[in-house]
Amino acid sequence: MESKGSTVLMERYELGKLLGQGTFAKVHHARDLKTRLNVAIKMIDKEKIVKVGMIDQIKREISVMKLVRHSNIVQLYEVMASKKKIYFVMEYVKGGELFNKVAKGKLKEDVARKYFQQLISAIDFCHSRGVYHRDLKPENLLVDENGNLKISDFGLSALAESKRQDGLLHTTCGTPAYVAPEVINRRGYDGAKADIWSCGVILYVLLAGYLPFHDSNLMEMYKMIGKAEFRCPNWFPPDARRLISKILDPNPSTRISISKIMENSWFKKGLQLKPIKDNADSMLKDAESKEAALENDDAVFSVCENTEPKPEMAKPAHLNAFDIISLSTGFDLSGLFEERNKKREVRFTSRQPAKTIISKLEDVAKRLKLKVMKKDGGLLKLEGSKEGRKGVLSIDTEIFVVTPNFHFVEVKKNSGDTIEYKKMMKKDIRPALKDIVWTWQGDEPRTQQPEEEEYLQTYQRDSFDTDSPQNAL
Repeated sequence: MESKGSTVLMERYELGKLLGQGTFAKVHHARDLKTRLNVAIKMIDKEKIVKVGMIDQIKREISVMKLVRHSNIVQLYEVMASKKKIYFVMEYVKGGELFNKVAKGKLKEDVARKYFQQLISAIDFCHSRGVYHRDLKPENLLVDENGNLKISDFGLSALAESKRQDGLLHTTCGTPAYVAPEVINRRGYDGAKADIWSCGVILYVLLAGYLPFHDSNLMEMYKMIGKAEFRCPNWFPPDARRLISKILDPNPSTRISISKIMENSWFKKGLQLKPIKDNADSMLKDAESKEAALENDDAVFSVCENTEPKPEMAKPAHLNAFDIISLSTGFDLSGLFEERNKKREVRFTSRQPAKTIISKLEDVAKRLKLKVMKKDGGLLKLEGSKEGRKGVLSIDTEIFVVTPNFHFVEVKKNSGDTIEYKKMMKKDIRPALKDIVWTWQGDEPRTQQPEEEEYLQTYQRDSFDTDSPQNAL
């Protein structure tokens, strides 16, 4: 890295070339002026993440990366901030994405097995810390100069405390071709089992050079995933075929566990999972001060939180690709997994601002004598005051942003009697919301405005991949 004319960040890091760029951040190669260690610095624009309500997501990513210090995971060294930027100082992985290797064709069996062994070791460690990655794919796996795997991009990860009362995660996220069937069906899922499925897809890709589930028609691809319809090429070793079939089991309750994968004879062949010694050791000698810096990461967000208007009501979450697909009746995936008359949620779209939608929901709750509890991410919980046949009725309403003038709302029974819930929806809630509802999902939709039509078509057409690993958010 040339020092002449170079930029020095926070009087500590000499900035080098741009490695990647996304909507909210840029990633630069840099060098620690004191230790001369090469690092990657993700520079996040504070103003942009405030506008889209991503502060909690960034905080969660920091918390997760503090927990998962493993030789096969990209390390977060420290977090710094200026008035306009947040800086993640991370381990620099020189070799690039594993995806680039697979894009040239299938890997040799021993090479694929080595990467898979390191992947499973790192994911097992994450799960032992209560962390679920939820977006595992070759683009989020880096390879260092010694040929060792490094998992990156924990932006969509979840902590164990993110589980709801049913003990499951409910946020539908990830990259479609790698996502587990139970994630698609929106009924709640075990984060560990969903990660295992993604690992199975990755193993298939490493050995085959292409995806097990792929179709230009998203609905057809989801049908293939839901039924685990795939075929192994004839060059797959028999024991690798058997292992993949156990991992890509569409039933999460019978899907193989990580401990069983580690006992598998094909997996154990040539296994060497020793601590990796690399240049990061020199940085980690200063562990105590780095840990102290990470412990104080809340200060990083003080400027964000001071500039953000104090919300008096729940803030809507931004709609992800899976939710957008379900806005179109032709792309409603629920029929793949359940009978329509057994669905516990209803959904509608609205052209009203979020403030109006929330206010209306609060008015309805007040009339029906329901208690309102607000949470982050546009979630309002409506709870009855009396015990019903099956306990107290609890209804979750979640608001998502599609465009600033277009919102998607899901109303779902969380607990209580289903008959009581359906009766209340039909006689009370739906009629009361008629002045803010643009269309109920399943009803005959009104003519789409050009803005919404273009937006939905774009998301239905795209691959929905998140940004590349050491690239920006």
